Amino acid sequence: MFRGQHVHTIDKKGRLSIPAAFRNEILRRSERPPILTNYKNYLALYPYEDWLVIEQNLMSKSKLQPEVQAYTRFVISGSTECPIDSQGRILVPPALREHAQLETKVTLAGVLECIEIWDTDTFNASKLETVNNLEEIQRSVDEAPTS
Repeated sequence: MFRGQHVHTIDKKGRLSIPAAFRNEILRRSERPPILTNYKNYLALYPYEDWLVIEQNLMSKSKLQPEVQAYTRFVISGSTECPIDSQGRILVPPALREHAQLETKVTLAGVLECIEIWDTDTFNASKLETVNNLEEIQRSVDEAPTS
């Protein structure tokens, strides 16, 4: 599991250092390169085998539903293998950097099975919104069915 958050910089070439604890967990969980994909306001880095679970889950959904088609298209077509280099970095492709508005300061947040990669200002704004609505969010989470 990934936990915690770290602020790092992403260089002009798109190289982003992965914190040692996160890097070790990725390497422990898979010998294959991790997969990077886009979500609404951030990117997510998954160990390869965890990514396969997401793909399998999406393949089990009805292809007749336009929402399933759109979501699958967005997440899967935005995904790419991101090998970790000898200096512990990944190369974030330009299209994904642009999507998540990653310029210099980047927050890496460990969120259970993945590492979320955010523009730090966007991450802080999202976190503040969560704090402001925390009671309502907590009730919703408490009421959500378990899988």
